[in-house]
Formats: sequence, structure tokens, C-alpha cells
Amino acid sequence: MRKILFYVSIFFLLTILLSACNVNKKASITKHPMTLRFAENHVSGYPTSLADEEFARLVEEKTEGRVKIEVITGGALTETSGETLEALKLGDIAFSRISISPIAESVPRFNALMLPYLYRSSSHMWNVLNGKIGQDLLDDVERSGLEIMALCYYDAGARNFYSTKEINSLADMKNLRIRVQNQMMVDMCEALGAVGVTGIDMTAVRSNIENGIIDAAENNWPTYQSTGDYTSAKYYVLDQHNRIPELLIASKKVLSKLDANDVKIIKECAKIAQEYEIKKWKEMESSAEQIVRSNGNRILGLSPSAQAEFQKAMKGIYEKYGSKYRDIIRTIQATR
Repeated sequence: MRKILFYVSIFFLLTILLSACNVNKKASITKHPMTLRFAENHVSGYPTSLADEEFARLVEEKTEGRVKIEVITGGALTETSGETLEALKLGDIAFSRISISPIAESVPRFNALMLPYLYRSSSHMWNVLNGKIGQDLLDDVERSGLEIMALCYYDAGARNFYSTKEINSLADMKNLRIRVQNQMMVDMCEALGAVGVTGIDMTAVRSNIENGIIDAAENNWPTYQSTGDYTSAKYYVLDQHNRIPELLIASKKVLSKLDANDVKIIKECAKIAQEYEIKKWKEMESSAEQIVRSNGNRILGLSPSAQAEFQKAMKGIYEKYGSKYRDIIRTIQATR
């Protein structure tokens, strides 16, 4: 009987000690909140920056101040995607926003999402990203060896051609010199009968159009308007050839130092921030479109038959860049 009482006493004593430790631990976290840095290359007020700040607000609110996030915009912390990924790996920064394009080097299946004329609309893309394919790719990032965690997707809009001449059909693309970003887009232009031109910085597109070095370029509504390109290339063609989403990413090294419940809260807040960013992106697109239209620019929508022509011309591009991802492509195309 004495032994039983002894063990019962020990049990209750340990329970009290553990409870006291947990109380002290919680008090310590509340008293000494952790401040984490978020590197954002876009300027303050841009949709991604606004979403970053909303994410930070939500995290601080829902962790009751245990985790604070300082969003630093304008590329003040890291200037390139390579610098950003390295800083995240080392734990020098906790969060950032990055295009899926550089991530595709380590997660090749992301290449499937960047194929031209893959999505029918914005809602089609978000049905894909919010579904199994999108979640599987977020999981791939965590397993990639980059030592980062992908928390959610951000919108970056649809890329469209803009030109000094009217484009209504595939024939109108013939020999147009179009500024593009990479080799796949060069190949896309060639498949459409145009000439893809690389090596021109986004900020130099307008002067190259005005000097007759190129005839056209391609980008989303906000970039077309904010760079002033719309004043030199008066025709904007809503062909929506690319939709390349972005990612809100976190350092695994930093997250490993946080309480598991706070990491769970961070993930939940990221999903809310995703919807916020989509809303802010649409608002910026609408504002940019109004400015362009008020300038008297011609906004051209391809007819269903012309759109089909453009898509059909991509057969070789899909063979070259998408042959390894046929299952993903078929699933995306079948998604409603």
C-alpha cells in the first residue's frame, strides 16, 4: 500500500512540474515574441506586397503576438531568386514570394504549369492549383532539397501580346519581332510565325519599340500599363498565352524553431493571404485596364477559331517541353 501511495505521489508531483514548465514556456514565448523577416522584391502597394502584409497581420493576430513578421519590400533584403533561396536555406530570412519558374529547376513538374495556352481562364487555373495537382506540387517543394516550404500560390495574371500592329489571326503574327523572357517563349513565337527576341530588360521594352528594334512584347495588364509600354504599342491582344503563378515560401530551418501549433497557424494564414492577393491582383488589373482604355488603345479579343489556331500551333512546344508531364497536362486540361 505504501508503494502505491509513493508512486501516486511521484506521479502527481511530476504532473505539477510538467504543468509549471508548460506555463513558463508559454509565458516566455508571449513575453519574448519572435520577429521573422519577409523578403519581397516588389514595391510596397503591389498586390503581392499587400498580401504579404496581410499574411503578417494575420499571423501576429492568430498567434497572439508570439510570431511577428516584418515585410521588407523593394528587394532590400535579396535582389535575385538565387539570393532569396540561399537566404531561406540558411535561415537568414523566414519568408519570401517567388515565381514558380526558378523553383522548376529543382521541382521539374512545375514546368508543366508554364506551357503556353494551358489554361482556359483564371478560374480554370485556380481550380487546378487549389486541387490535387496544386497541393502535390507544394509537397514536392518541401521534398526538393531546397530546404523551403511552399505555403500557397499567388496570382500573377495572364500574359498577353501587345504590338504596334493589329493582331486578329495567326497570319498577323508573321515576322513580328517580339521581346520575350526565355527560350520556351522564343520557341512559342517561332511556332506562331513570329521572331522571339531575348536580352531586353523589361524596363527597356518601350524604347526598343519606339526605336523600331522590336515590334511587340508580352506581359500582364499591370506591367503593360505601369511601364508605359501601352503608349508605344497600342494593340493589346487578349490571347492569355501564359499564366505563371507565384509561391509564398518559408524557410524550413526557421519554421523548425517554432512551436508546431504556430506553424499550423502560419499555414492557415497563408491560405487566407492567397485569396487576399487574388482579390488585390484583380483590382490592379482592372485599374490598369481602365487607364489603357482611356488612352484610346485597341483591346483585341481573338475569335474562338483564331484562339484554336494559336493553340494548335503549340503541338511542337508541348512535345519539346511537356513530353515528361503528359499525365499532368491531361489532368489539367480535363479540370473544369
